[in-house]
Amino acid sequence: MIVCAKVSVFPEYALMYQELKSASLHWDNHFNSNNYEGSWTVLPLRSVGGQDTIIPGLTANDVFADHPNLDLFPSVRKLLITFQCTVKSVRLLNLAAGAVIKPHCDHDLSFEQGEARLHIPLITNPDVAFYVQNQRITMLPGECWYMNANLRHHVTNGGKTDRIHLVIDCEVNTWLRELINSASYLSRIPDYCQQQLLEMIGALRFQNTVTANQLADEFEKQYNQYQPLAQNILNQ
Repeated sequence: MIVCAKVSVFPEYALMYQELKSASLHWDNHFNSNNYEGSWTVLPLRSVGGQDTIIPGLTANDVFADHPNLDLFPSVRKLLITFQCTVKSVRLLNLAAGAVIKPHCDHDLSFEQGEARLHIPLITNPDVAFYVQNQRITMLPGECWYMNANLRHHVTNGGKTDRIHLVIDCEVNTWLRELINSASYLSRIPDYCQQQLLEMIGALRFQNTVTANQLADEFEKQYNQYQPLAQNILNQ
């Protein structure tokens, strides 16, 4: 199972930064208000129906289209044209200085489950701490990273400047699969066989502590979801 990967996508970072700084933008508060403290705001560039909704998508039948805000970012439009896969939601996410995104999981959003979320930092600082499955990931401006959003992750902006990422959700196909698997940096956690998972779940349930039961819950999710889904992707 892939935790994160630094992929070979090279945006025109200088142009994106210039467009971001020069445009007059209307940011909305992130819809999931229970998951953060401080200011976390969103600017849609591609959304369901091209509308002002900041929810990235809820059903498989959602139809995504360019939002008028994308006209303010020709460099982003140029980048998206190079993607040889279906692009769904595209947003700018601004985590203000001092803000915190609490630990959470975005369910059914991972490479193994057929949808990948890419992050491209446009503005950041050394005191941004982005953790996925307790692993700190340092992303520099202009880099492109795949993050397994289905795993528990959290972010703290401990710096004095905002952190703004371009976030792109894509459907996994052969092109994207090859892009991620050939990443210059790739972090994985083991895909245990089903019998090993069942044994670990049983042992953790026997301990019957809060921590053990939380781990057992995570392993049950892997047993019920990742194993068959990962096999389906490999068989395509």
